[in-house]
Amino acid sequence: MDGDRPTGDPTVQPVPEAVVARVDAADTTLSNPKTAVIALGSNIGNRLETMQGAIDALEDTPGVRVRAVSPVYETDPWGVQAGTQPRYFNAILLVRTTLPPDALLERGHAIEEAYHRVRTERWGPRTIDVDIVAYQGVRSDDPILTLPHPRAHERAFVLVPWQDVDPAAELPGHGPVAELIAAVDTSGVRHRSDVELRLPE
Repeated sequence: MDGDRPTGDPTVQPVPEAVVARVDAADTTLSNPKTAVIALGSNIGNRLETMQGAIDALEDTPGVRVRAVSPVYETDPWGVQAGTQPRYFNAILLVRTTLPPDALLERGHAIEEAYHRVRTERWGPRTIDVDIVAYQGVRSDDPILTLPHPRAHERAFVLVPWQDVDPAAELPGHGPVAELIAAVDTSGVRHRSDVELRLPE
């Protein structure tokens, strides 16, 4: 059974001033928005509730609208010895946003911090992981935010739920997501039909 929800609720966290400064009045109607693909993952605490809280917090961000939420998948931790960490819940979101990629990343980090995400260990356990997988076909080698995500093409826990919400999706520089799925091992990606994430009301 998952643990208690962290006391920090990102839905009431203030949006950083640097983010607000980049959002003008047109953002309430999402004038000229871009599409971004965001991956969520959690393997500590109440995984489902934390992920739903992250979705709601993104929706509450000026200039961001969550348009699609994938089914939930349960997966083994990436990059660590089997049995050393709890399994993850993973999901993919499609959002429409007027925020530039770096501002969207900043908001994702703020949500992680609100849920006490700890970054002391690479591939360590985490209450919530908010990753930008792709942003409107943008290509960037910036080490702070590489786009598309440099390992997305080999991660079944990203590709499988992404195809669920966008069957025609393509990963820039790598091709159709459906073809990428055919080239990776999906045996450890298990659909959890007994739980679901919802679109914000």
